[in-house]
Amino acid sequence: MKVFGSSGTRGVANEELTPSFVLRVAKAAGTAWGADRVALARDTRHTGRMLADAAASGLASTGTDIDRLGIVPTPGAQFYAEREGVPTIVITASHNPPQYNGVKLVGADGVELAVTDLEEIEQTLLGETFTVAPWHETGRVRTVDGVRDDFVAELLAHVDRERIADAELTVALDPGHGAGSLTSPEFFRELGCRVITVNGQADGHFPGRDPEPVSDNLTDLGRLVETTDADIGIAHDGDADRAIFFDENGTYIEGDATFAALAEAELEAGDVTVSAVNVSQRLVDVATDVGADLELTPIGSTNIITRIEELQANERHVPIAGEGNGGIFFPSFRLARDGAYTAARFLELVADRPVSDIVAPYDGYANVRRNIEYESTAERDAMLDAAANQAQAADAELNTRDGYRLDYGDAWVLARPSGTEPLVRIYAEARDETRANALVHEMYEALETAKTSV
Repeated sequence: MKVFGSSGTRGVANEELTPSFVLRVAKAAGTAWGADRVALARDTRHTGRMLADAAASGLASTGTDIDRLGIVPTPGAQFYAEREGVPTIVITASHNPPQYNGVKLVGADGVELAVTDLEEIEQTLLGETFTVAPWHETGRVRTVDGVRDDFVAELLAHVDRERIADAELTVALDPGHGAGSLTSPEFFRELGCRVITVNGQADGHFPGRDPEPVSDNLTDLGRLVETTDADIGIAHDGDADRAIFFDENGTYIEGDATFAALAEAELEAGDVTVSAVNVSQRLVDVATDVGADLELTPIGSTNIITRIEELQANERHVPIAGEGNGGIFFPSFRLARDGAYTAARFLELVADRPVSDIVAPYDGYANVRRNIEYESTAERDAMLDAAANQAQAADAELNTRDGYRLDYGDAWVLARPSGTEPLVRIYAEARDETRANALVHEMYEALETAKTSV
């Protein structure tokens, strides 16, 4: 697909992702869906209202009525879509930096659109075969209040509230000024937790930290856990579909370790779990130990969702899926990544033992990631050619499902283009940090050399 990547379409707001572009995406979606009514939500980004207005205009021009939900976490918008049976557009760039914005498309079942559905909308967009309603049949807009409260109530009804409350946990929470600022503090308090926040004010400029919940952006949360003697630290991204954790000592927990711990609690023999090609050995080990199958997809929620739906259609049980970035699916609840729900499921484990004990079996792995920016497709292609050459020369098992993953048995390295930013990402994992750093460095040098030669 040319327009829609691994999780919608994104770009720098008012430069790449302009109101006119968003209007056209909305017209294409409204045309392809052919629905009487579509919901429209956004995260806290400064440009969110501007782009939501454009999306509303595009939908209305196709004769579609619009339910404007305001600022709602993406999983909250998905809850509304499922409850009301209406497709939904979410204006969000999720974990991207503040200057970015984007468009996510959600079906009437509350699930982000599968690849085939996105392809249909993209064909409509590129062909500009939009439905055009006569003036007296253009869509009407209504504001829907209370969606955030309803979303929190829905979450509370689907987790073990009593178990968590009995543990009397103290939660240090960093919603990162994003949409989760307006829902997660209330949710965790309703679960009986003492909640202390940092970066807890909704602010589309993200003054406290960048939206991506990675270690370098979360130093304030680590300190907050330490100084308040909290039992756990929880961080979200901009649209709150991810959860990343700190243990009771203020130590950052790799998302892969959290995913493995949750998977071990969920998986049984004969089950299937789905992850992306950058999967950690932690999850491989868990699946092997319990006798579950592991399916790999290209990176991105759209690809994982598509594979889960295919497996479910073949009557395979998929209790958990996702990626090590904190975006985890519990398909029996809803086929959506939900940072608050994921955190609550983890709190159910923390109610019985400390975070450090829960993730201890998944220590001993070092994960390293490095990005290389590019300014042209020629630079990107040169770097990918260099990665292919590295793969050909290496004594490693090659997986080309998404980029180039070289598996050495004791370690692996992956180079792939980002689906949301002009970056080539390099990942590596090994039992030894020196080994992981060396793999990343070797790949980085090869790709940087190729880029500069363009």
